[in-house]
Amino acid sequence: MEDNKVKNSALSNLAWRFAERCGAQGVAFIVSIVLARILSPDAYGTIALITVFTNILNVFIDSGLGNALIQKKSADDLDFSTVFFFNILMCCVLYMGLFLTAPVIAQFYNDDSLTPVIRVLGITLIISGVKNVQQAYVSRTLQFKKFFFATLGGTIGAAILGIVVALNGGGVWALVVQQIFNAAVDTIILWFTVSWKPRLIFSLERLRGLFSYGWKLLVSSLLDTIYNNLEQLIIGKVYSNADLAYYNRGRQFPNFMIANINNSIDSVLLPVMSRAQDDKSHIKAMTRRSIKTSTYVMAPMMMGLAFCAEPIIRLVLTDKWLPCVPFLRIFCCTFMFYPIHTANLNAIKAMGRSDLFLKLEIEKKIVGIILLFSTMWFGVLVMAYGLLINSVMCQIINSWPNRKLLNYGYWEQLKDIMPGILLALTMGLCVNGVNYLGFSDFVTLVIQIPLGVVIFVGLSAVLKLESFEYLKDIVMSSRKK
Repeated sequence: MEDNKVKNSALSNLAWRFAERCGAQGVAFIVSIVLARILSPDAYGTIALITVFTNILNVFIDSGLGNALIQKKSADDLDFSTVFFFNILMCCVLYMGLFLTAPVIAQFYNDDSLTPVIRVLGITLIISGVKNVQQAYVSRTLQFKKFFFATLGGTIGAAILGIVVALNGGGVWALVVQQIFNAAVDTIILWFTVSWKPRLIFSLERLRGLFSYGWKLLVSSLLDTIYNNLEQLIIGKVYSNADLAYYNRGRQFPNFMIANINNSIDSVLLPVMSRAQDDKSHIKAMTRRSIKTSTYVMAPMMMGLAFCAEPIIRLVLTDKWLPCVPFLRIFCCTFMFYPIHTANLNAIKAMGRSDLFLKLEIEKKIVGIILLFSTMWFGVLVMAYGLLINSVMCQIINSWPNRKLLNYGYWEQLKDIMPGILLALTMGLCVNGVNYLGFSDFVTLVIQIPLGVVIFVGLSAVLKLESFEYLKDIVMSSRKK
C-alpha cells in the first residue's frame, strides 16, 4: 500500500514537472525560432559568451545547499531560512564581482560592447538568490504543481517582450531583457504561491551541517559547469561568434526535447529516492525503472530528430542556420544516453554519498578536459565529436559505484536499454529513406513523423517490449481513474 502511494505521488509530480517543462520549453523554443529568424547568429553568440560566466557564478549561489535541504531528513524552518539569507549575501557579492570585472571580460573577447550587456544580464544572479530556496522547498515537499504556473507565467511574458524588442531593432538586448523578465516573473509567482517564507532566524551551526554535505555537490557542480562552458569559451575565443551560435543552436533542438523529460525525472527522482534512502533494493528498482523507461522514450525522439535534421532546420530556421545540422546530430547521440547519468547520480546522492559524487566528477572532468584540449585545435566539429566520446566514458564512470552499492552495473544497464535503442535506430533508418524521394521539406516531414511513430510503436507492440507494456499499463490505469 505504501509503495503504491509513493509510486502514485512520484508519477503525479513527474506529470506536473513534465507539463511545466514542456510548456516552458515549448514557448521558449518557439520564441527562439522566431528570434533566430529576426536576429543574426552573432547576437546569439554574444549571449552565449556571457552566459558562460553567469552559469558558473550561479553554482556558487546555490552552493549545493539546495540539494542538502532536499536530502536532509529533518530540515526545518531554521535550515531553510539560514540557507535563504546565506544565498542572498552570496548573490550580491558575486554580482558586484561580475559588475567590476565586466570590462576585463569584454577585453578578453576584444569587444567593449560586451561590458553593459554583462552588467545588465548579471542581474539574474540576484534573482536566482531569491528563488533557489523556494525551489528547494517545492522539490522537498513534492509540490511540483507550483512550478507549472510560475515557470509558464515568466516564459510567456518574456516571450512577448523579447519579440517586441527584437522587432524594434533591439538586437542582443532582446535576448537580455527576455532572460531577466523570465527569471523575475518566475520568482515573483513562486514567492506568492509557495506557503514557506523566510523568517528572521539564522544558525551558523545549521549552515555548517548542510555545507558538510553540500560543499561536495558544489565542487562537483562547479567542475561540471566550468567544463560544460569551457567549450563555449574556447569556441568564442579561438573561433567566431557565428561558430559558437551554430554549435549552441545544434545543441538546442535535441536539448529542448530531452530537457523536458530528463529534467522532470531529475527533479522528482532525488526527493523520492531520498525518502527511501535506507532501502537499497527499492532505490535499485527505481533506478532501473528510470533508466529503462526514460531511454525508451528518449531514443526514438533523438534518432528521429537526427535523421530528419536537415529538412527541419531549413524549414524552421532557414538556410542560414544549416551549418548547425552536424552539431545537432552529434548532440542527439549524446543526449540519448542521459537517463544513465541522471538515474545513477541521483541514486548516489539519495544515499548521502556526496563524497563519492565529487570523486566521480573529478574523474569525469579529467577525462573531459584531456579530450577537449586534444580536439580544440582541429575545429568546432571535432570538439563536438570529442564531447560524444566523453559522454560514453562518463556513462561508465557514473554507473561504476552502483555496481557495488546497488548491484546494478553498467553492462546490466546497457542490456536494459538496448532493445529500445536498437528499435529507435531501425525506425531512424526507415524514415531517413524519405529524404531521398525529392519532396519538399514540409511534405518530407509530414511523411517522416507519423511513419516514425507507427514503426516504433508498432514494432514495440509486436515485440512486446517491457518498457512499452509498462507505459501502456500506466496509460490504461490513468484512463480508468
